[in-house]
Amino acid sequence: MDLKANHSAPILTDPTPITKPRVGIHDSLLPYSSSGVFSQAPYLKTQRKKPGLLDDVRSTNWLDAMKSSSPRNIIKNNGTDLSNDVAYCNWMLKYPSALTSIEQIVNNASGKRIALFLDYDGTLSPIVDNPDHAFMSNVMRAAVRNVAKYVPTAIISGRSREKVHKFVGLKELYYAGSHGMDIMGPVQPPTGHSTEVIEGNLYQPASEFLPMINEVFVSLVEITKNIEGAKVEDNKFCVSVHYRNVDEKNWKTVAECVDDTLKNYPRLRLTHGRMVLEIRPVLEWNKGKAVEFLLESLGLSNCDDVLPIYVGDDRTDEDAFKFLREGGRGYGILVTPAPKESSAYYSLRDTSEVMEFINLLAMHKKSLP
Repeated sequence: MDLKANHSAPILTDPTPITKPRVGIHDSLLPYSSSGVFSQAPYLKTQRKKPGLLDDVRSTNWLDAMKSSSPRNIIKNNGTDLSNDVAYCNWMLKYPSALTSIEQIVNNASGKRIALFLDYDGTLSPIVDNPDHAFMSNVMRAAVRNVAKYVPTAIISGRSREKVHKFVGLKELYYAGSHGMDIMGPVQPPTGHSTEVIEGNLYQPASEFLPMINEVFVSLVEITKNIEGAKVEDNKFCVSVHYRNVDEKNWKTVAECVDDTLKNYPRLRLTHGRMVLEIRPVLEWNKGKAVEFLLESLGLSNCDDVLPIYVGDDRTDEDAFKFLREGGRGYGILVTPAPKESSAYYSLRDTSEVMEFINLLAMHKKSLP
């Protein structure tokens, strides 16, 4: 579908559907069901990026990039009433609240099937100092469980798939870990007289990089062990180096450790998120590709009755926002308490507003005949 929009009132128009069904698991998608498994041969091209063309932290200004991703800069207005701030009001005209725009969103979704994609950290759980303690609240979990009854719901995170699955704890969802490089469908309950629980089907476009990623993880744990506050996290297909608890005067040391390590691995690249440096394969794959893969796997890509919605807070979510905007496919919703540029259409201030939006979406779908 094409998006024809000004900043405050995006309107959806429908093209002719061109994608044949590939996978159907969620009940609301049964018209598009086929075998119920991911295609054995990947049908999305996963080209490797050329090292000289990367959107790469180590290319230039990586220290400035680290500082710009700091919550001390991004969320400096957190907890402050910005309703009378002229710049903030102008920003809200460009990225209106998804809560106040919920009627417009559901009206544009009339006669369409919604597919919901959610980031985890900063979207379903608050950003915390210790990434191992980014726990999801029970009320948020209940909200996600409830909306998943009505719309296919996926969690797309930079965390490893196993880790984010453990945090969320819901078997009925799709999970894409490592920025979409590790995708699994819902666990299917026993059917008929069978007592066998069928695991969701797996897709891992970067599996060949696992030994290399593990080597880098082990190396970075060793060389950063004396940097107070630094934490190296194994996210399976990527390695995350958190510097949230590192004194700012030592950020350069953290980045140099990472950069020196990567000099031996030309097939890996360095990117950054909110107070984290991330080592990933040099592969044309990101959260936007993960959304594209899931939509195509379910037979929902470019269909005239599907509205994808992606909610996220991090710069890595921008790939998904761009995919939805550039293709005229659906809506990105940016979670942020302070103005920043984005390819999203709407905004939410924090995780509490995310939960409210999810609940409103579920109420709307439940009210339909």
